[in-house]
Amino acid sequence: MNTHLKTVKLMLKGKNPVTLDHLSVRGNNIRYYILPDSLNLETLLVEETPRVKPKKPTAGKPLGRGRGRGRGRGRGRGR
Repeated sequence: MNTHLKTVKLMLKGKNPVTLDHLSVRGNNIRYYILPDSLNLETLLVEETPRVKPKKPTAGKPLGRGRGRGRGRGRGRGR
């Protein structure tokens, strides 16, 4: 889960703090979040319903035959 932050103060050990307008952090670099106790989560969290993807029309597509390129893999029939 990637995270996008606005108005961030970045503090590294032994260096002065740097203020950034935007910061994106890749999800695999995030271990945990520390949120302040004063934060009212009931008003901030948004409940999302799962999105249903519309089914693509299958007209004109062969069923179960692969992509139509090459002879496939393996030994095959009749050998």
